[in-house]
Amino acid sequence: MAPYEFSEIEPRWQKRWLADSTFRTLGPGDEGFDPSKPKYYVLDMFPYPSGAGLHVGHPKGYTATDIMARYKRHQGFNVLHPMGWDAFGLPAEQYAIQTGTHPRETTEKNVNHFRQQLQSLGLSYDWDREVNTTDPNYYRWTQWIFRKLFEKGLAYQAEAPVWWCEELGTVLANEEVINGKSERGGHACVKRPLRQWMLKITAYAERLLEDLDGLDWPGSVKAMQKEWIGRSEGAELDFQILDAPESSFRVFTTRPDTLFGATFCVLSPEHPLVDKITTAENLGAVQAYRKEAATKSDLERAELQKEKTGVFTGAFACNPLFEVGDSRRNIPVWVADYVLMSYGTGAIMCVPGGDERDLEFAHKMDLAVVEIEDADGNLIHSDWLNGKSVEKAKEMMCQWLEEQGIGQAKVTYRLRDWLFSRQRYWGEPFPILHGEDGEIVLAPAEDLPVTLPELDDFTPNASGDPPLARAKEWCKVVDDQGKVWQRETNSMPQWAGSCWYYLRFLDPTNASEAWATEKEKYWMPVDLYVGGAEHAVLHLLYARFWHKVLFDCGLVSNKEPFQKLVNQGMVQSFAFKDSRGVLVAADEVEVEGDQFFRSSDREPLERMVAKMSKSLRNVVNPDDVIAEFGADTVRLYEAFMGPVTASAPWNPRDLPGAHRFLQRAWRLFEKGLDEGVGDSTVEKALHACNKKVTADLEEMSNNTALAAMMEFVNTATKSTALLSKTQAETFALLLEPFAPHIAEEFWSLCGNESSCAWQPWPSFDEALLSVDTVELPIQLNGKVRARMEIAADADPAQVEEMALKVVKDMMEGKTLRKAIIIPGRMVNLVVG
Repeated sequence: MAPYEFSEIEPRWQKRWLADSTFRTLGPGDEGFDPSKPKYYVLDMFPYPSGAGLHVGHPKGYTATDIMARYKRHQGFNVLHPMGWDAFGLPAEQYAIQTGTHPRETTEKNVNHFRQQLQSLGLSYDWDREVNTTDPNYYRWTQWIFRKLFEKGLAYQAEAPVWWCEELGTVLANEEVINGKSERGGHACVKRPLRQWMLKITAYAERLLEDLDGLDWPGSVKAMQKEWIGRSEGAELDFQILDAPESSFRVFTTRPDTLFGATFCVLSPEHPLVDKITTAENLGAVQAYRKEAATKSDLERAELQKEKTGVFTGAFACNPLFEVGDSRRNIPVWVADYVLMSYGTGAIMCVPGGDERDLEFAHKMDLAVVEIEDADGNLIHSDWLNGKSVEKAKEMMCQWLEEQGIGQAKVTYRLRDWLFSRQRYWGEPFPILHGEDGEIVLAPAEDLPVTLPELDDFTPNASGDPPLARAKEWCKVVDDQGKVWQRETNSMPQWAGSCWYYLRFLDPTNASEAWATEKEKYWMPVDLYVGGAEHAVLHLLYARFWHKVLFDCGLVSNKEPFQKLVNQGMVQSFAFKDSRGVLVAADEVEVEGDQFFRSSDREPLERMVAKMSKSLRNVVNPDDVIAEFGADTVRLYEAFMGPVTASAPWNPRDLPGAHRFLQRAWRLFEKGLDEGVGDSTVEKALHACNKKVTADLEEMSNNTALAAMMEFVNTATKSTALLSKTQAETFALLLEPFAPHIAEEFWSLCGNESSCAWQPWPSFDEALLSVDTVELPIQLNGKVRARMEIAADADPAQVEEMALKVVKDMMEGKTLRKAIIIPGRMVNLVVG
C-alpha cells in the first residue's frame, strides 16, 4: 500500500465530489426528495470576495459548519449547506477607479478564486445553489423586496445628516466611518444633509426586541441588539425658548420626575433650532464648535469617558414647572456634541443632581446643581413630589404634564430609521421612477430587474451626483402614455443583498418567484448560522427586519430567520517588529527555540499576537498550508485549536502534530484488515470513542471529539492486531466530518464503491463501555515505581491494600504516611 499522499488523494476526491454532485441537496418539488426525513439548514455568513482571497482565519467557521453538515447527513437529515457571494460594495468600485477594470470583471475573478479556495478545503457545499448578489437574476428579487417595502410605506425619502466622504464621493454609513475618517482609505469625512432613501425599521422596533427571547443566540449578541434598539420608558415634553413664542424644542427623558432639578438644556450641534436661537454674540463660537463636531463619529461623541465640551447659545428656555419671574424658570441652552441628533429628539434636559454626565458638564461650565434625591432614593427639593419614590413620582409627573398639555408618557427607541442609499455605481439600482412633477412611483414589476447601465467612469462627483446619473439614456424612461420619467440614480447599500440571501438559497434558479412557498415552509428557519461577532448588530438586525416585513406580507412562514447563532472565535496570527517598531513579514523571520530573528541581518525581533491584517504583514494564505500539509490537516488543526467560539493564535508549529495523527491513522489501514471481529481491546476503545465523538458533535465540541479519536488511534496502534473491516468502516465514518478526504479513502479501502458521506452514523454498544479492570500506576513520593491491575469498582481501601502488596519490597525501612488515590487513574504512596 502506498504511503499517505494527500497531494494525490485530496484533489481526486474533490474532483469526484464535484463531478457526482455528491452534496447536492434535494428539496420539496425535486424528484427523489424524501419529506419524511428531518431537515437541517446550516449556513455560513457568506463572504465578500475581496482580491486578497481567504486567509486561514476564514476556515475556522467554515470547517465548523461543514463538520456539522456532514454529521447531520450521517444522521439521516436532509441537509441544506449552501455558499454564495456578497459581491456588491465600495471596495470593488474603488479598485475599478484605480485600475480601470470594470467591477464586474474584478468581482468575477475574486469569486472564482474564493470558490477554488473553498473547494480545496473539501467543504461539502451544494454548489448547485451558489448565488451572487451582483447577478441580475438575484438582484431582480432584491428590487422586488424593495417594492414590498415601498408598498407598505416602509421606504421613503428624507433629508438626513449623513457622513460624506469627498475623496470617495459618496455617503458612508456610520459603521464605515472611524474617528471621522473612512474605514476604507482613511479619508476625511464630514456630516452634511442629503436627501436619501430611508427604511422605516423603527416601525418594527418592539417586535425586533421582543422576539430575541425565543432565539438560541449568544447572550452578548442579544444584549448588543437590545442596546442598539434601546427601548426607554419615560415622557416627552416641550421647552419654550424665552421671549420666542414660535421657538420650542422637545426632549425625551426617562426621569420626568427630576424636572424640578433641571438647570440647563443641551441641543445637538445638528439641531435645526440652533441657527434660530443663537445670539449674535455667541454665533462665532457656536459655528466653530458645530464644524468641529461634524468631523467626529457618533461613537466618539457618545463615549462616556471622554471629557465633555460645549458652547452656550446665548438663549434660555422656560422650565414649565415654575411661575414667570421665578429664576429657576429660565435655564440656559447649550450645544454639546455628546448629544446626538440621531438619538431621541436631539435635545435633552439636564439634571446634574441626578446624572453623572450632566454633573460633569455642569461643573466644567459652572452651571447650577440641585440635589433631587435623598439617601433613601426619595425625591427632595421637588415641591409636590417631595418624599415620593421614583416610580410614584414618575407616575404623578407624567399625569401632570398631560393635564397641562405640555407633555405625555411615551416609549421611545434608540433605533433610527435605516439610511438605505449610496452614491455609488456598484450596487443594486432602485426600482424607482421620478416624474417631472415630483411624483415618485415604482418601476413596473415586469421591468425587473432594473439592470446597471454600462459605464466606463465610476469616479465620484464633488457635487454629490451619483455615477449612475452619467448614464443619460438609461436614466430616461418614457411610459406607454408618453410621460417622461427619470430613474433613481442612487444605489442600494451592500447590506441589501445580504438581508435575504438565506431565502434565495432555498430556490436559487427559480425564474418566476423569489422562492417557492413549499420550499420555504420546509427549510426555514435556518437551524445553525455561523459568522463573526462583528455582525452582531447591523447585518443580523437588518435581516431580521426584512424577514418580519416578508412575514407580514405572507411570504415566509416564520417570524425569525436564524434560530441558532454561533460566533466563531478569531484566528489570530503572530506579527513581528524590530527594535524600531518596523513590522517584519513572517517569511523574513527565523526561529531558534523561543527567539526570533530577521533572516537578513539576524536582528532580534519582538513577537506579538494580533488580528490577521495585510498592514501587520501577518496574513497566512491557506493555499500555502494546504500545499505543504493538505486540506485535512488544515481542517483538523482549525477544529483542534479550541472551542468554535474561542479565539486562538495560528501557530504553524502545531500543524505537524495534526498531520502526524493522519499518518498514524493511515498506517492502521496500511497494515491491512482482519477478516474476523478484531481485537476486543480495540473494539472497546472504538465504542468509547464513538460515544464521545457523538456527544461532542452535538455540542460543537469539535476539539474534544478529535482528542477522543486521537486516543483511539493510540490504542489501536499499540495493538498487534489488525482492524476488522467493521472497525475500519466505523472509524472512517467518525473521522469523515473532520477529515473527509482521507476518510473517503479509508472507506474505499474497505471495499466500498460509494461515497461514505451519506452512510448512516455508526452506533455504539453501552455494554462494551463498562470496564471490568483498570491498570493503575503506583507512585512512591510522586514517582511511578510500578503498575497493577485491579477491579474497576475497587474501593480506596482495596486499592491501597493491593498497592502496598505490589511495592512491598520497595517499602523496606519506610513508613507509609499517606495514600493519595485518584479512582481509575493512579495511586501515590507518600512514605518517609
